[in-house]
This record gives sequence, structure tokens and C-alpha cells, in this order.
Amino acid sequence: MKSKKIAINMLALAALTMPMASCTSDLDQYPHTETTSQQVYTSAENYESVLGKIYTSMVTTGQGKGGLNSDLSSNMGYDYMRCYFNLQECGTDEVASTWLSGDKTSGITYLQWDANDPWVSDMYYRIYYNITLCNEFLRNCTDTKISTFSDTDQQLLRHYRAEARFMRALFYYHALDLFRNIPFVDENDPVGSFTPPRYTAAQTAAFIESELKSAVTDMYPASECPYGRASQGAAYTLLAKLYLNDEVYTGQAKYTECIDACNNAIAQGYTLESDYSKLFNADNDKRTNEIIFALPVDAQKTVSWGSTTYIICGEMGNTSSDLNVADYGVKSAWGMFRSRGELPAKFETGDNRAKFFTKNQTQYLDDITNQSQGYFMTKWTNLTDAGQTASNTADGGVDTDYPMFRLADVYLMYAEAVLRGGNGGSYDLALKYVNALRERAYGNTDGDLKQSQLSLDYIINERARELYLESERRTDLIRFGEFTTSKYLWQWKGGTKDGMAVDNKYNIYPIPNTELTANPNLYNENY
Repeated sequence: MKSKKIAINMLALAALTMPMASCTSDLDQYPHTETTSQQVYTSAENYESVLGKIYTSMVTTGQGKGGLNSDLSSNMGYDYMRCYFNLQECGTDEVASTWLSGDKTSGITYLQWDANDPWVSDMYYRIYYNITLCNEFLRNCTDTKISTFSDTDQQLLRHYRAEARFMRALFYYHALDLFRNIPFVDENDPVGSFTPPRYTAAQTAAFIESELKSAVTDMYPASECPYGRASQGAAYTLLAKLYLNDEVYTGQAKYTECIDACNNAIAQGYTLESDYSKLFNADNDKRTNEIIFALPVDAQKTVSWGSTTYIICGEMGNTSSDLNVADYGVKSAWGMFRSRGELPAKFETGDNRAKFFTKNQTQYLDDITNQSQGYFMTKWTNLTDAGQTASNTADGGVDTDYPMFRLADVYLMYAEAVLRGGNGGSYDLALKYVNALRERAYGNTDGDLKQSQLSLDYIINERARELYLESERRTDLIRFGEFTTSKYLWQWKGGTKDGMAVDNKYNIYPIPNTELTANPNLYNENY
């Protein structure tokens, strides 16, 4: 078992995040604290611990192993990234959930959820819990608050402050993308009895853009950033994602700005990893050449039953005698999901990104819950570069980190923004970036495109081939007008075997009814 080096103290001060009795309180009433801010924010080391909590709040649910001593009560009880993965993947052409009833995924699988859906609710409250962590940190990291520290510590704390602002921008980006018109609260709002206002998508997008452009100057460049922390490259990548989707969110196209942000991210010096599979194994912490921002998961220090543990154990079937789970570095298969047939159909012969276990499996799904139908996806593993099991998943989770942002995605965003009419880009460079991914996938130039073949229709399919199971698909399908419409149908879309269009309201998740009761400023359109 390896001991992964994570360049930040990932064990935060437990007293900062005591369990919540209810999720229906207004946003700034949690986390409840027993230790006061005056006691906590007394040293740079303590600030680092709180920052570590902000990072790990995406992959754990509490202070103990696998989420013991939970930060807040929730319906399903799982971590941020398990919720995010389900909301981004379960209703798309990529994932067929197995335990629709037991895991309560029917609503998000069939695009039939409502404002009481447990996964939608848990995601909402996870996001705002994390935003609250950031606000509390920033409230105590002003220039005035840190003025008594040494010059060296003040410089360090400004880096921490910029990273906290980035993380808050990331959480608000997820809230914007999933829920659109949302409550807004920052470090300047009062703590306690405060009812947050409802921000429009345009207001939230403007806030995210402003925060990232302001914070990036105090963030570490990619070459200096400690592992597991957000660099300038991460900020530029998040800006690119915001700009690429801005027309969906606000009606205002910002493809030129997307190209600029992609150029700034690429200028950080990233390069493609030569072996695609090594981006998703237990040694992927070594892939900092391509992985721009990673969420560390460690079988000893940050044990999670969600995040990559969920993906790796979840993609392994537990009813097939043909699949040996040890070949993928795990001791138990959960059988949570398989691929829908449309995903493997997108791959051509010779494309090494097609990681599917097909023996005695049908490609398409007559019964979505039948584990013999749909290929098992083997893209993610808990194996080291040497092919050895990295950790005992029956006890301690996996050792595979979650690559939140990758250079490959930046290349595809650049190409798409050029094709959508953004200025300052180059068709030749867009083609070069796409072909770089194709050449890695094929190991040669057999899969290269000609300029006449590069189109938006090609990009949406290439994003599926390159980024499947990386929590991008729902957002991509919405941007291309395919998520709810009849433009593209896949099996069991809308709850029917052959697929059908659904109400456009399902492009946006509803704010939970419990929150509408607590905050009269909020309402859902069409739900």
C-alpha cells in the first residue's frame, strides 16, 4: 500500500463542522461551532487545516473514516462527489443504474425527478455547506484579521485566501449549472438570522467570473502549486467552463473569452499524459503534467465510500462470474451501474479509450436493472502503474484520485469555442488539439481528422469518448440541446426503452422543497 503525499493537512479541526440537526435552516446557520473563530484562526497552521477541510469536503462526509462523525445529516448520507457524479451521469447516455429503487436513483435516471428527490436535495445542501465553510474562512482571512501575523505568514495566508475563493467559485459554479437561480451568501453577510437573496443565473455567473479573475493573481502557478491544491491553471480552466456554458446560463455567448481562458490554462505548461489509462489509476497523482486539479483520495488519510471508491467499485458487476474484480484492484464489486448501449457505440475499432468488459454482456438494455445487460466500464481502477492493487477496498477505500480538471478537456473546450465562432482562436490549432487526443487514443495517426471533419457534432461525441464517467456529460448534452429534446434519444431516456423527449424543465434541477420553506426568497420555475 502506498502512502500518497498530499501537500496540505487534510485533517481539519473537527470542531468547525459539528453535525447538523436539520438541513432546512437558512444557509449561514451552519456549520455549528463549539470552538470559536477567535480560538481557531490563531496560526497559519490552523488556517491550513481549515483550508484542508474545504478541499476534502468534496470527497468525505465527516471527520471519521468513510464519513463517520458526519458534518451534516442528509437523505443518502454520501459525499459531494458521489452526489455530483449521479446528477451529472445517471440521466445521460453513459450510465445505467442498477439499484433504481434501493439507491433511489429512478428519478434522476429517467429524468423524472421532483423537488423532493433525495439526491437532488443532498447535492444542494452539500454545495451550500461547502460554501459556508469558504465564507467562514474568508471572514477570518481579511487583511485586517491577518495583520498581526509575520510577513511570511501573511504572504502564505493570501495564497490560502485565493484558494478558498477559487473553491467557493467552484461550488457556486456547480450550483449555477445544476440549479440556475440560487440563493447567494458570502463572507460579508451576517452570521445567524439572515435570509439569502435569490440570485439570477447572470448575477451568479458574474460573481464567479469576478472572483476567479481577482483571485488568480494570488494563486500559485502550476509549476509551484502543491499537489491537491488549486493553481492558476485550475482558475483559468474553471473560467473556460463558465464561458463555454455562459450562453446556456445567461443567453450571452462568451466563446472568445473561453478561448482566452483556455490559452491561459495551456500556457501554464501542461502536456498530455501518453497513457490514457494512467490518468485513472491509483498512481494518477503522478500525472500532474495533464491533471490540472485533482481531489486526493487516500486509503489511509481521506477514506471515502463515494468519489472514486464509488466509481471504481460501482462500475464492477457483482453478479458476473466472468469479471474478476481483483484485475482492477478491488476486493468487492458493488454493481451500481453499467454503460448504456449508446456510449460504446461511439467508439471505433482501435480507440484505446474504450474500456469496457463485454464478455457475456449485451450492449443494449431491455431491462435497465439487469446486470447482464450493458457493458461494465473499466476506465477507472485501483491499480498502480505496476499493475498491483493499491489498497484494500474491502476496508479502506481506493487510492485513486479524482481528476477534476484535465488538459484534454481544455483542448476540447478550445476547439468547441472556435467552432462556435469565438475570436482569437485558430481552426488549425483546434484540429491539432483534437488530433493530439486521437493520436494518444490510437497510438498512431490512424484516427486523425481532416479539417472538414471537425464539427460541433463531432465534438459532442469526442467529449463522450474522452471524458465519459468524469461528471461532464449532463452539462455537455444540455449545451448541445440534446439532454431533454428529441434531437438525440438513448435507451430509457424519459423512462421508456427506446427513449423519448422530456419537459425542458429537466435541464435544471429544482431547489429542494425543504429549502423553499426555509427561504421565502426562493422559488422553482415549472416545478
